[in-house]
Amino acid sequence: MLQNSLPVTLNSTLSASEPVIAVRNLNHYFGEGALRKQVLFDINLEIKAGEIVIMTGPSGSGKTTLLTLMGGLRSAQEGSLKILGEEIYDAKKLQLTKLRRQIGYIFQAHNLMTFLTAKENVRMSLELHDKFLNRDINAQAIAILSTVGLADRVDYYPEKLSGGQKQRVAIARALVSHPKIVLADEPTAALDKKSGRDVVEIMQKLAKEQGCTILLVTHDNRILDIADRIIYMEDGQLKTNDIDTATTNN
Repeated sequence: MLQNSLPVTLNSTLSASEPVIAVRNLNHYFGEGALRKQVLFDINLEIKAGEIVIMTGPSGSGKTTLLTLMGGLRSAQEGSLKILGEEIYDAKKLQLTKLRRQIGYIFQAHNLMTFLTAKENVRMSLELHDKFLNRDINAQAIAILSTVGLADRVDYYPEKLSGGQKQRVAIARALVSHPKIVLADEPTAALDKKSGRDVVEIMQKLAKEQGCTILLVTHDNRILDIADRIIYMEDGQLKTNDIDTATTNN
């Protein structure tokens, strides 16, 4: 377990039985006027606290768009989207900013600050939260980097790290503040088989320890077995939200 762990508490507006993500009749569009194009069609989905859900499907099917809506990176336009009990349909910037502080993000490109060390990249996540500022955030950053197998790399800059190591730093950064939800977009796409497997197993272990929910978008069939549930998306629509992982991996 991580040192200096904090208990995970749900938003005060979220009952114990309520899903952490609840999507109802969600539609989304890009462009304006004659160029307006619908990219998500009548999405309905619930994700429970502590679930690990993988979303898969062909490129251009709307997976990343849906992920960014769930992460508060853009406002929902039509339908209902509740994250941690809060409706974010037509949400304003301040509401989305507060929501994002409760979510961890992991991207294919890892998005590390190249001028910061691994420890400093992880510290950034803690510095966004007042509750951590009276704690030893250096110790917390080092502790989680040790947990992801980078105890001897805490003072390395990203240029000195391998692809798998950079993604481990990104995982540490996403999870160090104990978010209630982690959203991951193709986290293994740039990694070889072993590195990719190692990365998702670390995510799975830390998420289960912390009790957070993971929604992971991937094309990587090698990692589907970590999911509690797999959902499939095509042409902006959820085709099913219950795919058998054993069948998919054969």
